[in-house]
Amino acid sequence: MGDPERNLAWAPVGSPADLAGALDRVGYLPDEGIATAAFLALRLGRPLFCEGEPGTGKTSLAVALAAALDVPLIRLQCHEGIDFTQALYDWDFPRQLLHLRALEAASDTLDADTAERSLYSRRFLLARPLLRALEESPCVLLVDEVDRADDEFEAFLLEVLGENAVTVPELGEVRATVPPLVVLTSNRTREVHDALKRRCLYHWLEHPALAREVAILRRRLPGLSAELAGQVAGAVRRLREVELLKPPGVAESIDWAQALGVLGRSELDAESAAMTLGAVLKYREDAQRVVAAGLDRILAG
Repeated sequence: MGDPERNLAWAPVGSPADLAGALDRVGYLPDEGIATAAFLALRLGRPLFCEGEPGTGKTSLAVALAAALDVPLIRLQCHEGIDFTQALYDWDFPRQLLHLRALEAASDTLDADTAERSLYSRRFLLARPLLRALEESPCVLLVDEVDRADDEFEAFLLEVLGENAVTVPELGEVRATVPPLVVLTSNRTREVHDALKRRCLYHWLEHPALAREVAILRRRLPGLSAELAGQVAGAVRRLREVELLKPPGVAESIDWAQALGVLGRSELDAESAAMTLGAVLKYREDAQRVVAAGLDRILAG
């Protein structure tokens, strides 16, 4: 997708380490695999397809890349039933109608062809995320939770990403001068088609290692002690080993540590964990399962 040299024009990053440093400076702590995958997406001009459990930082990666590269972030949130008018463009029908009435009021001899051409001008076009990304690039285009869309939308997305251009029948072709950096995310609620994956570089995001999660907690919560950060990160890792409906991600780790701080707790013991369990577990069944398994045992490892 696109010419690598043109991509380098707006993303002059010399190595995965350079990109890791840029991400670190905006508050995202990548591991070597993430930094390398994102670097290759930049250099090769290919979309980056990120899969992983919820809470592993897929969306945050796209946000951090936009900040690190100092370009806009444009987000397309996928959902069941999404179609091209929600993703690409639509016409502002209420404004078109008002415009037509104004033309009729201003002239008794309104030419139909002239009126129609004025209705389908750029001023009445509502650019949705995909069109905005083509027009405003260089940018980071985040196609979030693509696994929630249907097969027809995947095929449409494949065509747009393959060409970096779309045709608006009334206006002509819109082509990106510099292809956007595209990050697609999936929670794997269903398998995405191979044709789309073949267009992309692929990276599976795991939950962070213990030391990295501690570093993330202390970066996001500067007043958090190393001891409490380690206790929270360790407890969350053990919670992920329990059969839960929604294992906690990094966001829940941060919420838990923050809740403990607000309550003035300096350590994670059974009492403080029971009081704040709702910050890390978001389903009643998960909380019941953890309590039944023994909160003391989980905290003690």
